[in-house]
Order: sequence, then C-alpha cells, then structure tokens
Amino acid sequence: MDTSRAAEREEMVERQIGARGITNSRVLHAMRTVPRHVFVPESHSREAYEDYPLPIGNGQTISQPYIVAVMTELLSPEIGDTILEIGTGSGYQAAVLAACNTTVISIERIPQVAEQAVKNLAAADVTNVRVIVTDGTLGYSDEGPYNGILITAGTPEIPKPLLDELADGGRLVAPVGDRAIQDLVRVKREGETYHTQQYGAVRFVPLIGTYGWRNEEKW
Repeated sequence: MDTSRAAEREEMVERQIGARGITNSRVLHAMRTVPRHVFVPESHSREAYEDYPLPIGNGQTISQPYIVAVMTELLSPEIGDTILEIGTGSGYQAAVLAACNTTVISIERIPQVAEQAVKNLAAADVTNVRVIVTDGTLGYSDEGPYNGILITAGTPEIPKPLLDELADGGRLVAPVGDRAIQDLVRVKREGETYHTQQYGAVRFVPLIGTYGWRNEEKW
C-alpha cells in the first residue's frame, strides 16, 4: 500500500495522533500505512498530512486525520470484523478500517463521489472494501449483522435500521446532533440493550437520507 510520503505519515501519527492520546496499536499502524494523499484532490495534495478536513467536491470533505483515528479507535475493530461504513466520501476512512484487517462495506449516496472513492481505493491497493451506492440510512442487510458500524456524517439520531443491523457485542460510532454541531457517540449492543457514551463535540457534513436529514432542510 505504501505509495511514498511515508515520513509525512509517520510525523502525522507522532504529532497529531499519538501525542493526543490515541493508543490502539492497530489504529496507529493503519494511520501509518494508508497514504492519505491518494484520497485528496491533486489541488490539495500538499496539505494531505495536515490536521484539518479538506474538500473533495460535491459538498463533501475528507475528515481531519485525528478525527479519523478517534472514530476508528472508538469502533475498536478486531481482525476479521465486518464493518459497515455509512458515507464513503473519499474512501480514506474505509481504507483505514480495511488496514485494521477488517472487511468493509461502505455506502455512499452520491454516485460521482462513490466512483472517485473506488478509484482512490484502487490506487492505494485496497482490496477489502466494497462500495455501494444507496441510501445508507436504510442500512444494508445483505452483509449484516455487522461487528461495527461507522457513520461519517452528522445525523439527527441514529437510524433504527442501523441499530437493527448491529451484531450482539457490536459497536456503532456516529456524530449525533443538529446540522451545525454534533456529539460523537459510541453505542455498544448487548442483546436487545444499547449502551451509549458521548465523547465530545464534532462537526460533520449532514447525513442525507430517509432516516437522516432531508436535502431541502436548511442549516
């Protein structure tokens, strides 16, 4: 997967991620491994390893590296897990999950964004991610139940279809709140009980869909 700029990735992990409390060795390895510059537009390539989000077109962004690391650590991916990602975007978060030795089913609602993500994943030689174009708020039962579900856009509440597709013992991580700001939430399922914890304020683009926000709704 290494397509150069490894020294920049190492510095990113050391200064932006490890120094800020991320300790999961699988997550740190994934962040060192995945070439973020492959997943950003050429016009922003020089900024690829800076710790802030970048635009990728169609009103979407690639999250800052630290937030990707935080969400991945909260998801606690284990080797062999099947992960459902809602909101493929650039494909970077999916690639990080895949580098944790998981199988990733990634849902994207915008065909052009999904098409570019597939190209990015291929350029990074990621083979264990499947990108599907559909309404992610409806879930994707074909490959469920899932050991982990990651929502990469702000949702007013966690869509019930996604809770239903979470395996017993599975974890779900999502930004939940209004369209301006959200709380980062982790849910763990134990039988029919869902345990929820909050991890602070974040800001994501809105999750559009049947169980998310409507396109016509304003900020």
